[in-house]
Amino acid sequence: MAHQAYRTTTVTLFGFLGGVIVTVLVGWWVLSSHMAAAGGMERSSGMANRSEMKGMDMSGGNMAGMKMDPGAKDPGQAPVTLSPTRRQTIGVKTGVVERRPFETTIRAVGIVAYDERRVKQVNLRVAGWVTNLAVNYTGQSVRAGEPLLTIYSPELAATQAEYRLARRTQARIGQSAMEPIRVGADAQVQAAAERLRRLNVSEEQIEALENQEPRPETTLVAPISGVVMKKMALQGGYATPDMPLYEIADLSTVWVHAQVYEQDLSLVALGREAEVTLAAYPNEVFRGRVVFIDPVLAPETRTTPVRMEIPNPDLRLKPGMYGDVTIRVQAEPVLAVPREAVLDSGTRTLAFLDRSDGRFEPRDIKTGRTFGDYTEVIEGLQAGDTIVTSGTFLIDSESKLMAATNMMGALGMGGIRMEQAQMGQMEMGGMEGMPGMKGMKEMAGMEGGDMKSMPGMSMGAADTPSTQTIDGLTLTLETVPAPAKKGGNTVRVTVLANDAPVTNAAVTVAYTMAMPGMEVETVKAGHTKDGVYEATVDLPMKGAWKIDATVTRPNAKPVTAHVTVQAGK
Repeated sequence: MAHQAYRTTTVTLFGFLGGVIVTVLVGWWVLSSHMAAAGGMERSSGMANRSEMKGMDMSGGNMAGMKMDPGAKDPGQAPVTLSPTRRQTIGVKTGVVERRPFETTIRAVGIVAYDERRVKQVNLRVAGWVTNLAVNYTGQSVRAGEPLLTIYSPELAATQAEYRLARRTQARIGQSAMEPIRVGADAQVQAAAERLRRLNVSEEQIEALENQEPRPETTLVAPISGVVMKKMALQGGYATPDMPLYEIADLSTVWVHAQVYEQDLSLVALGREAEVTLAAYPNEVFRGRVVFIDPVLAPETRTTPVRMEIPNPDLRLKPGMYGDVTIRVQAEPVLAVPREAVLDSGTRTLAFLDRSDGRFEPRDIKTGRTFGDYTEVIEGLQAGDTIVTSGTFLIDSESKLMAATNMMGALGMGGIRMEQAQMGQMEMGGMEGMPGMKGMKEMAGMEGGDMKSMPGMSMGAADTPSTQTIDGLTLTLETVPAPAKKGGNTVRVTVLANDAPVTNAAVTVAYTMAMPGMEVETVKAGHTKDGVYEATVDLPMKGAWKIDATVTRPNAKPVTAHVTVQAGK
C-alpha cells in the first residue's frame, strides 16, 4: 500500500511540472507570433542601448517633441466652451455685474438688563436699629422721596441734643458785647447742623428741632423712583453704614445685550438703529439705538457684546427676558455678484465670465463683505461684465479638466497629440528611426498611419444621412462629402414639420470630439431652400466627431438632433 501511494504522488508531481512547462512554451509561441506580425519588431533587448533609439532626442530625459519643464506649475484652469445642449443640461445661468445698494441685516440673540446708570444703593449714615419697614419686599415700586424705613439711633439722638444745646447757647449770648463769644456760639450751631446733615437729616428736620424735643428715630427715603431689586433690611435688625439696605433700579429705560460675531463688527456703529422682538410680545417691535460696543472680543465664541438702549415707559421689558435683535445696515452702493457666482477654494476665489457663443473664462477675483444673496467684489470684475450665476461647479470641473488636458497635450510625446491618442489616431513622426519600429505601419489595420482600421478600434460613428423625429419635427443630418473628411465639411440639416419644409427657423451646429476637455465649436447654419440649412465646419483631425444641430422656431422650444461621424483622410 505504501509503495502504491508513493507511485501516485510521483505521477502527480511530474504531471504538474509538465503542465507548467507546456504553459510557458505556449505563451512564448503566442508572444513570438504577435511580434512577427508587427513586421519584425526587435525584441526589448534592442532597446537597452539608448544610443540606438534614433529619431528620439533623449537629452535631458526628453523624448522628441516632448518638452518638459522641470519647474512646471499647476495648470490651474482654462477657458471652457459648451454647446447649447450642454449648457441647458447642466443648468447654466448668467447675470450682469452691477453696483447694488449695500443692505444687510445683522441678527443676534439679546437679553434685557437694567440700565446700570439708573441703579441706586441705599445705605445708612449712622448705625441703629430698624423700627419700621415701609418698603418690605423685593420688586416693590417706589417713588423718589417716599419713606423706606425708620431707624432708632442713639448716636443720632446725641447729635440732635448737641444741636439744640448749641441753639440755646447762641440765643443766650447773642446779645453779648463780646464779639468773639458770639462768633463762637454761631460756629457751634453750624458745626452741629453740619453733623446732622452728614447723618442724612434733612433741613426741615433740622429746623423742626428748634421747637420740639429731639427724636432718636429718623426716616430713610428713596433717592429715585424705580423698583426695589434687592432688599437686605429686616424689621428690628441692627444696621450699620457699611450695610446696603436696598437696591433700587429705574426701569424706564433698559439695556439689551447682544453678542455680535466677529465678521459683522465692521457693520455695527454707535447710534445705529436696532429692533428687538420678544416671545412675550410677538406682534410688537421695540426700537432703540446702539450705545456701546465692547472693546474686547470673547475668544471662546468669537463674538463681541453690543449694547442697545431701549425706552421702557410702561415697564413691559423686564430684565432677564430673551429677544431677537435685528440691526439693519445701509451703506453706499458696491460692486456685487450673486453668491452662487463665486467659487472659493480656500487659496483662490474666482468667477466665470461669459464670453458669448458658449465660451466661459475663469477670472480670479477678490471679494469683500457678503450681504443678502450677494457678495461684494473688490478686484477682478467690472460693472457690465456677464458672469455665470448657476452651474459654476460643473463649469469649474470642465475648466480644470481642460487645463490638465492642455498641459498633457503640450508634452507632445514623440509627435502624439492628446486628441489623437484619445481617438486612436497616432502620428508616427519622430519614431520611424527607432530600431524595431520600421514594421509598425505594415501591421494589419495600420494602413494610412492610424489605428482606426485595427480590429476592435471601431469608433462607432453613425452613417449619414441620419433622420430623427423630435417633438413633431423631422430632422435629417448629413455631411458633404459623405463620409466626412479631415478639414472643411458642410453639415446639411433638413427640417420638416408634418412633411412640410420649415423655412423660418434658427439653426446652429455644434461639433466636438468625444473626449474630455475638447472645446465645442458652434456655427450658425443658413437657409438655402425648402427647409434645408447648411453650415461649414472644420474638422482638424481624423477620428469620431459628435455633431449637434439645434433648431429653434418662433414661439417654440429648441429641438436638438445628434449624430456622430467619422472623419477620414
